[in-house]
Amino acid sequence: MKTIGLIGGMSWESTLLYYKQINEGVKQQLGGLHSAKIALYSVDFAEIECMQSLGQWDLAGEYLAQAGKNVEQAGADFILLCTNTMHKVADKIEQRINIPLLHIADATGECIVKSGLKKVGLLGTAFTMEQPFYKNRLCDKYNLSVITPTTEDRKIIHDIIYQELCLGKIDANSKQQYQRIMASLVAQGAEAIIFGCTEITLLVNENDTSVPIFDTTALHSQKAIELALN
Repeated sequence: MKTIGLIGGMSWESTLLYYKQINEGVKQQLGGLHSAKIALYSVDFAEIECMQSLGQWDLAGEYLAQAGKNVEQAGADFILLCTNTMHKVADKIEQRINIPLLHIADATGECIVKSGLKKVGLLGTAFTMEQPFYKNRLCDKYNLSVITPTTEDRKIIHDIIYQELCLGKIDANSKQQYQRIMASLVAQGAEAIIFGCTEITLLVNENDTSVPIFDTTALHSQKAIELALN
């Protein structure tokens, strides 16, 4: 079994899901008392969020690249960055490590392609929905058409992530807002919805929309299990 490296803490609420899902997946595959071999480096999310807000992406990249080196030195065979948004600096991490980085958009894109779907709605932080680093990878590498909510709805989604989900708060009104926004994307032709933030699955699931969902946390975790056990 290979050792899975995790750069987590962004937020720890979703890193907890990664740890749980990966260990459960390994146990399901191997049985008995088996669990995953994991090297985890968890950052202080307040520091990362401050860099995001100030647009200090180069600094954030250096910060996470060092975290990646620490995970590599701890014995990891490959690394998962346990956040969608910070894949904006994935290339900076890759430049500093000598082991593979399993990109979350690749784990997601591969699964969507296998499903035969072409047009997908994307939910995530404002950075993920509005900047090209994530959408362009899905469009260019996997030939997908990606649509996002309106400016007003993107703000609603972003604020709920940072002000509620990252703090472990689950609000029924926020769930209704997400359901409404997903329905509007479906009305625009979305054949599926990408939960492009690792916290979104804390609030909504496949029962909250009429089309398939692609939970990036679960897909990323499953890909890690496959690589670890291959």
